[in-house]
Amino acid sequence: MAKQITITRIRYGETDKMGVAYYGNYMNWFEMGRSDFCRANGKSYAQWEAEGVLLPVVEAHCRYKSSLFYDEEIMIETTVTKLTKVSVEFTCRIFHAETKQLAAEGYTKHAFTSPDGKLIRNGNNLYEWLKDKLAD
Repeated sequence: MAKQITITRIRYGETDKMGVAYYGNYMNWFEMGRSDFCRANGKSYAQWEAEGVLLPVVEAHCRYKSSLFYDEEIMIETTVTKLTKVSVEFTCRIFHAETKQLAAEGYTKHAFTSPDGKLIRNGNNLYEWLKDKLAD
């Protein structure tokens, strides 16, 4: 299964008064991982959108395991864990880069839609591309 690792550093604006990463930012980091996954495997989100396939989030979940802090380097591990003709699920795990301790894990599920918001039911180029990546 294809996996993408993204390294980033927690910025001051992503923390609360105590220097702890704000919980809402984890979804932003999940998005960073998804975008890097697609780009690293040959096509960016922008390219898919230009080809008429959009990926709206239809479900999201995050379980927090340990705190992250300002200026700490983190590692985002992104994999595709479920794929159907109408949706894809990305699983993300966020680690403290230095200690490799798991800080959070979760997933986002996305529908394949056309630019007018209609569900694409009969497969599409992105589905085929992801299917090929999962076979690697």
